[in-house]
Amino acid sequence: MKKILKPILGIFLLGLIYIAYTNYPRLNIITGFSSKSVASGMFIANRTQESVELGDNDFSPIDRAKNKVNQSERSVTSSFFGLKNRKAIYVEGLGAILINKDYDRNKKFNTPKRNRTPKNLPYPYGSLPQKDTIFTNVNYKDLQKTVESSFDHNNEKIKRTRSVLVVYKDQIIAEKYGNGFNEETPILGWSMTKSIAATIYGILQKQGKLDINSTPNLSEWQNDDRKNITYNDLLHMNSGLEWVEDYNTLSDVSKMLFLETEMGKVQLEKPMAGKSNESWNYSSGTSNLLAGYLLREQFQTHQEYLDFWYEELLDKIGMYSALVETDLAGNFVGSSYGWANTRDWAKFGLLYLHKGNWSGEQIIDSTWVKYVSTPTNGSNGRYGAHFWLNAGGHYPDAPKDLFSCNGYQGQMVFIIPSKELVIVRTGLTEEPEFDFNGFLKDILKSIE
Repeated sequence: MKKILKPILGIFLLGLIYIAYTNYPRLNIITGFSSKSVASGMFIANRTQESVELGDNDFSPIDRAKNKVNQSERSVTSSFFGLKNRKAIYVEGLGAILINKDYDRNKKFNTPKRNRTPKNLPYPYGSLPQKDTIFTNVNYKDLQKTVESSFDHNNEKIKRTRSVLVVYKDQIIAEKYGNGFNEETPILGWSMTKSIAATIYGILQKQGKLDINSTPNLSEWQNDDRKNITYNDLLHMNSGLEWVEDYNTLSDVSKMLFLETEMGKVQLEKPMAGKSNESWNYSSGTSNLLAGYLLREQFQTHQEYLDFWYEELLDKIGMYSALVETDLAGNFVGSSYGWANTRDWAKFGLLYLHKGNWSGEQIIDSTWVKYVSTPTNGSNGRYGAHFWLNAGGHYPDAPKDLFSCNGYQGQMVFIIPSKELVIVRTGLTEEPEFDFNGFLKDILKSIE
C-alpha cells in the first residue's frame, strides 16, 4: 500500500508545485481579487460567503484561493495554497479595501455623509409604489418571454444573468431577478462606475467650477507633450497615454486594482504612447486619474470630495443603495467599484434619458448629455466620454442613438432616447455568451 501511496503523493506534490510556480507572479492578484470580492459581496450586498465563492469567484485560478472571514472585524483573508495572504477590510461608507503591510490599524478614514430621506413620490422619483399603467403599444407577453429567456434554466451556467429591468416612459414594464437577488440587492457595476465619475465632471462643469477643455495643472507633465492633455481628452480616453487594459494577465489594470495604495497615480506616471485626441485607448487608469486624483484637487478638503458624489448626484436622484468604494488612500475607485441595486442603476440611466433633468431639477446640462454621447476620434462610433455608443452600429438591431454604461462581465445600462427606454441587465457573462443585440432587438419589438 505504501508503495502505491508514495508515487501518488509525489505526483500530487509535483502538481501543487507546478500550480504554485505557474501562478506565483499573479498570487497578489489572485488573493487580492478573492478577498476583495468576498468582502464586498458579503458586507455591501449582504450575500453569503458561499454565494460569492460559487458565483463571482468560480473561475480559475481565483477559485483556488481559500477565504477566511472574520465577522467581528468585517474582514476577509485569502490565501493560495498557503503561499500568499491578502486581506480586505470593510469600512462603513467606503466599502471593502485591500490593505498592505504598511496599513495602520489605527487609521481613521473620512466617510461620506449621506441623505437617504425618501420622497413621497412613485418610482423613479420617490419610494412609493408605481401607479398601475398599461401601455397599449406594449406586448407584455412577448416582453416577458424575452426577459425570461435572458436567464439560465435547469441549473445551466451560460447566460448567468442576475437581473433585468425595463423602464418605459418612467414606468417599470418588466423586471426579473436570478436566485439570491432581488430589487434591493446591490450589484457591482464594474466599469459602469466610469459613467458616474464622468457625471461628476458634468456637474462641476455646470456649476462653473471646471472647464473640461482646460489642461490639468500637473507638475509631472510640464516637461513633455503630456502638458497638452486636456480633461476632455481624458474623458474621451483619448489622451495618448500608455496603458494596457487586460484582465487576464499581469497588466496595468490588474496591478492597479489589486496592488496599488493610491490608484489615481498610476496613469499619472505613464508616458505618452500616441498623440492626444488621436489615440483612443480604453483605460481604467485614466478613469482613476480623473476620479481619484484630479477630482480630489477640485476640493479644499477630503470630506468635501467624498460628500460631493452623494450630495450632488447619487443621493440627489435617490440612488440610496449606491456606494462607490475607495482605495486605501481613501479616494474613489471611479474605474470599477460602484455598487447599486438594479432599480437605482436604472435611475442613473433615466437621468441621462431626461437630458440631465431629475424631477424638475437640472443636475447636468442637456449639452453634457450630448457631449458624452458624441463619438470620440478613433473609436469608430463606439465611444463617447466615459459612455459606450451605438453610433457605429455595434448593435445592428438597436437605434443608433443608444448609448450605455458598460461593465465587466456584462453589466449594462442601455439608454435609448428615441424609444424613451432604459434597460438594465446585470450578470456574469458578456458577448458572445449573452446575445445583447438579440436581447435588445426582442425588447424593442415588444414595444413598437
